[in-house]
Amino acid sequence: MTGDVPLYQRDPDAWRAQLAEGNATQPRKRVGADMLICDQQGRILLVDPSYKPDWDLPGGMSEANEPPAATARREVKEELNLDLQPGRLLCIDWVSPHGPWDDSLMFIFHGGTLISEQITGLKLLDGELRSFEFCTEEQAADRLRPYIWQRAAHALQAQKTEETRYLQDGQLRRDLPDRNDQARPGSYQE
Repeated sequence: MTGDVPLYQRDPDAWRAQLAEGNATQPRKRVGADMLICDQQGRILLVDPSYKPDWDLPGGMSEANEPPAATARREVKEELNLDLQPGRLLCIDWVSPHGPWDDSLMFIFHGGTLISEQITGLKLLDGELRSFEFCTEEQAADRLRPYIWQRAAHALQAQKTEETRYLQDGQLRRDLPDRNDQARPGSYQE
């Protein structure tokens, strides 16, 4: 009786086809990854994209099936001639749909502190950037869009406290249970 044998055992090819069909109907999310990079004075590296009016952190949008850390590394290398292995994840921000955009997941990785030789080697390579500059936190808050600054400020704090932060639209979710707490049904609140 074939009904007793699961599809994955009796016909692995049909099972994979069924999975692929289901996968094709699942929603897709845009994913972006930036790096928080500083100089030895603690200033934050910002970039001025030519395709939008505001400054940003170095990084960009993921290509299909590209891991976020690989995205951050690729974008920084393509745009600034800096081959930098991303460090630990500082924050992830779920960004709700806005304007023409669907929702997205935005990652910020620790990019470390550059030495003078690395800074000297920075070059605008692909035409996507007008310029770059190391900025104080006050300058960054003025140049970045407010929701980008909120995300960057949380990344700065996470860097200092050696934690990873989960954000929704730039806001820290404090209502999630601590990992040491017992998970309780219904304990997550919107």
